[in-house]
Amino acid sequence: MSIRSVSRWLAWLLVFSIAIFTLAPIEFRPVTAAPADWERFAAFLVIGGLFCIGYPQHRLQSAVLLLGVAMVLEGLQYLTPGRHGRVPDGLIKAVGALLGIALGAGIELATKRLMDPHGFLAKLRAGQEEP
Repeated sequence: MSIRSVSRWLAWLLVFSIAIFTLAPIEFRPVTAAPADWERFAAFLVIGGLFCIGYPQHRLQSAVLLLGVAMVLEGLQYLTPGRHGRVPDGLIKAVGALLGIALGAGIELATKRLMDPHGFLAKLRAGQEEP
């Protein structure tokens, strides 16, 4: 299985897991020592990165999808007893997703440059300096 396939599976698994925990009664929500805003941010950061790696030709569509997921999940919380959606929570998720996509794109670009047969690592191996 390729890294792209694994990233796709993990990204969708995390989206569905977050949707379940977001819409389930509050007592089913996993709790960590981190503040809730950091949890939201980190979860969507990871999802954004996974979508970026899994769907490299569809980064804009991934960004739009994840922004929509963040906002829809916040809106659906109004329909769930005991839960409350908030615009700031949705914005934290959205920023995490966008930053995750940007970081994923940067990591992919850096990896391609490092692995280029005529790039930096090849020149280091050959004893040449980067101009």
